[in-house]
Order: sequence, then C-alpha cells, then structure tokens
Amino acid sequence: MRVTVFSAKPYDRRFLGRAGDGSGHELSYLEPRLSLETSGLAAGAEAVCAFVNDEVNRDVLASLPSQGVRLVALRSAGFNNVDLEAARDQGITVARVPAYSPYAVAEHTVALILTLNRKTHRAYNRVREGNFALDGLLGFDLAGKTAGVVGTGKIGEVVSKILLGFGCTVLAYDPQPNPVCEGMGVRYVPMEELLFSSHIVSLHCPLTPATHHLIGAEALRHMKPGMMLINTSRGAVVDTRAVLRGLKEGIIGSLGLDVYEEEGDLFFEDLSQRFISDDVFARLLTFPNVLITGHQAFFTEEALTNIAETTIANITSFERTGRAVHEVSVERIAREGKPSTGTAA
Repeated sequence: MRVTVFSAKPYDRRFLGRAGDGSGHELSYLEPRLSLETSGLAAGAEAVCAFVNDEVNRDVLASLPSQGVRLVALRSAGFNNVDLEAARDQGITVARVPAYSPYAVAEHTVALILTLNRKTHRAYNRVREGNFALDGLLGFDLAGKTAGVVGTGKIGEVVSKILLGFGCTVLAYDPQPNPVCEGMGVRYVPMEELLFSSHIVSLHCPLTPATHHLIGAEALRHMKPGMMLINTSRGAVVDTRAVLRGLKEGIIGSLGLDVYEEEGDLFFEDLSQRFISDDVFARLLTFPNVLITGHQAFFTEEALTNIAETTIANITSFERTGRAVHEVSVERIAREGKPSTGTAA
C-alpha cells in the first residue's frame, strides 16, 4: 500500500523503514502534522499514518476519501485526536497500537519521581558550576510513603510493581480493578481517599470525557498538602491552570509532566530559537519544583520497534483482508468499553 506518514521524524523513518522492509508498502515521510491544510499531501495514498498531535477531525477525515485514503494507521495507543464517528461516516478504518511497552512509560514515570524527589537535575547543574552545597536538595525516603496510581492498565500495573519494590504502600483508583495489582497488594480506594492519603499521585488513565480535567480545582481540595503529582498519560487529564494555583498555594509540592494539554504547538519540535507564546506553559517553567519532559516517556528502542511493527502489521492486514489487526471504532468501544490503560503515546 501507498502510505503517507505525517509528523515524521528521523526515528520514524528508521523504525518504520526497518519494520516495513520486505512488506511491499511504499512509505512517504512528511515532517508536517496532519491537518486540514496539509491533508492534500496525502493525495494518491491509500493510508495515512498519524501520531498523537496530528488532527484527525471530521473536516480532515472528510477530505481523505477523495484522495484514495481508506485507512488511518495510528502509531500510538491513544486515539482521542480521532473523530471516530466521522471516520465511520466516511468509510475510513482506524487502527492503533494498543500496547508497545508499558515498561518504557512506567520507568520514565519513576524517573520523574526520583528526579523531583532527590533533585538530581538541580544537583547536576550545580556541580558543573562548582557548587557542591546541599541546601535546597533535601528529599525523602520513598520507603514507607503512600503512592496513588490512577489507572491500572498495563502501565499502571508496572508502576505499581516498581513502587511496591521501593517499599511504598500503593493505593489505586480504576473503574475496572486489575487482579494482578490486587494480587501484588495494591488496594483500590475511592478517588477522594487516594488523593487525601497519597504522598505521590501518578496518572495513567486514558483521556475520555470522564477523565478530562480529572485533576482540577475539586481534586486539589482533597490532596495532601505538599504532595507530588506526576502525569505521563494525556495532558488534558490535568487542568493546568488549577494545578498552577495548587503549586502557588503549596498543595502540590512538586509536579512532573511528560504531557501537556496544549502540547500540540510545542512538543516534538525544536523551538530553542523561538519565543514560546504559551503563557501558561511559560509560567510552569518558572517553578523550581516542576519538571517537564517533552512527551518522551514512550521513547525507547523496544517501544519504537513494537510501535513500528504493529503499525506495519495493521497496514498489511488491511491491504490483504480489508480489516486491520487492531481496529478502533465507535462500535468496538461501545461493545468492549473504554480502555482503562493509560497511554503516553
């Protein structure tokens, strides 16, 4: 099949190219994101390959069939950027990568926790400047602390296992409790209890109408003062303006983000020579107790290999049978229910 890959970076070319070698697919790589303005670049393709910040809305989907596109192959687990009803109306199949490496996201989550706690990022800069003072670098033992994990799919499960290994008590909230987590000693509690009891809260839920701004003004009222909040799921699970108020009031003692609700104009690009016009994001960067990474939790050799291989498998299956291996649709969601697994990519 002829496939146009949007938001293509050098690593996409490397991993997709390797996975597609011998498949017979013709992959064309484009740096621009998929949008209504760029959708015409897919002319002549039978499929488009999109990533998390590509726009796959009703207008974009309406523009694709006339160009020959019948498949949207997402190289991500999340599909909140896709209008599935519009895809159905246009006769376009949508496929995704339901799992690639829960370890990649889980381990990055714990890296954020450890870095914020022991302030190794600040220590690194100090030592390079010849400053070996320890003032301002005080941390705490993870052993004996309570960690709350919101969303216990594969990623939340691995995060829970790692935190239990550190000696934490792990509480969880998920409408669909994970038996594996329960078997490890994770205790499921109501969201309010989790927020009130946890020194650390880590978010691993998908972005749905029910989880949009799950952490907002109301959630802040239940939090333990000085707690640590980590989000490696989806940006809009957190109400950033409310979290800013929580930081200023000391409710949130430290904040680690790998995702941001307005990241579409920022992440995956080199903006070092440009002015960042997002005032909310700029305000976040002024806090010494905030650590932000640019949606890189998924970014490991193993995860990118699995993403590429699953994406190519979806395309190959669709070409041969008219169905992708991992289709996502309005009907399938209604039949199976919304996924409980949090995703970073």
